[in-house]
Amino acid sequence: MPNNAADRTDLLVIGAGPYAYSAAALARENGIDVRIVGRPMAFWRDQMPDGMFLRSGPDWHLDASGEDTFVAYFEDTGRRPADFDPIPIGVFLDYAEWFRQRKSLQVDERLVTGLTRSDGTFVATMADGSTISSEKVLAAPGVRCFVNLPAWYDVVPVDRRAHTSELVSFDDLAGARVVIIGGRQSAYEWAALLCDHGAERVDVVHRHATPAFARVSWAFVDAHIEQTLAHRGWWRTLASTEQRDIAAEFWQVGRLTLEHWLVPRIDPGVVTSHPGREVTGVVVGDHDLTLTLSDGQARTADFVVFACGYRADLSAVSYLAPVVDGVSVTDGFPDLSEGFETSLPGLFVTGFASTRDFGPFFGFTKGCPSSARIAVAEMLR
Repeated sequence: MPNNAADRTDLLVIGAGPYAYSAAALARENGIDVRIVGRPMAFWRDQMPDGMFLRSGPDWHLDASGEDTFVAYFEDTGRRPADFDPIPIGVFLDYAEWFRQRKSLQVDERLVTGLTRSDGTFVATMADGSTISSEKVLAAPGVRCFVNLPAWYDVVPVDRRAHTSELVSFDDLAGARVVIIGGRQSAYEWAALLCDHGAERVDVVHRHATPAFARVSWAFVDAHIEQTLAHRGWWRTLASTEQRDIAAEFWQVGRLTLEHWLVPRIDPGVVTSHPGREVTGVVVGDHDLTLTLSDGQARTADFVVFACGYRADLSAVSYLAPVVDGVSVTDGFPDLSEGFETSLPGLFVTGFASTRDFGPFFGFTKGCPSSARIAVAEMLR
């Protein structure tokens, strides 16, 4: 156990992304001593390409207090939101850094390699061997550790494949034949990026129909967030039919409809959609590979991009390995209290891993301020 006061804190926030920033800022404002550990906005900086854009507008922000919002950032920096439609990923990163500075959040960039708990105290072991002890821990793991991959993924040679979270540079794929597995926003946005960088051919293969491309409104989510804040445990009190209806609306807006601004960037002479198809066979050649589709077509490719999304699996969060056996889990999701606390007292989880118990909108930045308010209120109870 550490004996240095600097190695102790009331709340240790593991992760330094949007959900971590929101919770840490509000906890500090409520007098809780907080330490944040992790690489600031690492997933956003390292696993998202420069040419990526947000699907949301400036109304989605990080501040549970409602002061240092995305709109406030635009005002403070003399920018007009109307000039950024859609919003480039770099602008959101600038906002996150502005928010961190406004809230005086100090981030310890060392990584946690393991978390243990003894006699009611958590001890986080850092990559350099040092430790930090804390009464409570809020884990805000990014989706990177939850990548979803098909069973045949390992058949593809490692130098000819990448999940979208790994493929952030496209220069090496100029002139390449690429197959993308998946058909949601990331699949078609990566297709657009491949067009931007001169790919010879891009085949997008997915089991569902080709999505629509249109301007949509995410305003329907606001009412759900308000209900979550007004009624403790709101989502889990809904009948399963109501949950399915909300999830279906979320799916329609967020999954079955893709951003209209992709259309002019997807060259029909390069990109071919294969809706209602899946890969049934893979033959690896010396320099390329051939994928057989369920309709009998064969597509030869130099590279395969897996745009298969993410699937919750708490055991994939490596630093939780020493304690995960003590956490109740259902279908990979931690079973959370109405205040984001796991079955292991003092351990809280927010972000994508909370969506089963709080609704699908808590996997997006929209859920950052509200999850912070609920989790911090629980810590103060």
